[in-house]
Amino acid sequence: MNLKTVKIIGVFAIFSLCFLFHFLYDWLPNSLFSIFFPVNESIWEHMKLIFSSYVFYGIFDYLLIKKNNIKYNNFLIQLFLVPIIGIILYLIVFIPIYNKIGENMIISIGLLFIIIIIEQIISYFILQSKEIKYQNFIGIIGIILVYIIFGYLTYRPIENYIFYDTAKDKYGINIYVK
Repeated sequence: MNLKTVKIIGVFAIFSLCFLFHFLYDWLPNSLFSIFFPVNESIWEHMKLIFSSYVFYGIFDYLLIKKNNIKYNNFLIQLFLVPIIGIILYLIVFIPIYNKIGENMIISIGLLFIIIIIEQIISYFILQSKEIKYQNFIGIIGIILVYIIFGYLTYRPIENYIFYDTAKDKYGINIYVK
């Protein structure tokens, strides 16, 4: 098995994790899960799917790479940067579509799959590139900061349509509009 094969496996594994993670908070509602998994149907909360699915799959990604003695660099920094890039790309494409036609599950899921493919391509090139100085430190601190931001904005969301859950008419985890 080579790195390209691992990345192809990653596309389908991450995509599958997105579906599991979409419902995890509903099945097991608690403060810890509210940080990692969506607590409502807002655009913002769904960005947790992109980030958490990638980071959690990273454990298996690392094990597959190690087990197959695949040469790599920059694992932790790509674990932080790649899903951030994925979130940015997703929002750049999704928000104009959402503003034009509203929510469309087929478009949302199709775009998610395309973003995961792009993420795996970017990951491949980062893992193959020259080692980045302080990459472990940057990666770990970056991941922790992202989850702090997710947690904070879950409980104290900005009153903006990106944070608004139209299904439950609320922002964040507890803030109802009515």
